[in-house]
Amino acid sequence: MSQQFTPNNPLPQEAKVPGEIAVFSPEVEAEIDRHLAKYPVKRSAILPLMFIVQRERGGYLDPLGVAYLADRLGVRITDIWEVATFYSMINTEPVGKYHIQICKTLSCKIMGEPKITEHVCSRLGIRPGETTPDGRFTVSLVECLGSCGTAPMFQLGFDYHENLTTEKVDEILDRCERDEYVFQHGRKDEL
Repeated sequence: MSQQFTPNNPLPQEAKVPGEIAVFSPEVEAEIDRHLAKYPVKRSAILPLMFIVQRERGGYLDPLGVAYLADRLGVRITDIWEVATFYSMINTEPVGKYHIQICKTLSCKIMGEPKITEHVCSRLGIRPGETTPDGRFTVSLVECLGSCGTAPMFQLGFDYHENLTTEKVDEILDRCERDEYVFQHGRKDEL
């Protein structure tokens, strides 16, 4: 005989949400409802809903989007920010159309990440954590992306580019500069 799961109230205090929150179209609200229906505890939908809000708010999770999520999920604002700042796939600041996330952990570092990072940044004229003046490219250094056997690597949108050389990087950047890069797995703001 199966037993119905009844969660404890996860909040030791009432969730307080500011008066101004993001507003979404009925289609987006329906998409959010479909995700919420998958989870017996609404709070468990934080990540999938963050992707939707990030997409709808211009590619990053802004304070109004965070307030919306806190209100919709019945959690504290800090609960949303805690999750948002933990995962590198959630942007808390605006990013360029081409967000290059370079893995900086041990395998990538040993296999040439510093050379790749230097090459990307030199070519784009920015440092890690910056966006080009035209808003097209952002470079970030991130923790392990789980591709240690194919290091060095970076993620562009959700696409992995592995076994990088400066020549491969130039080919990828050339396609991006010509707006010929086709995202295989979508950009974060398109999901």
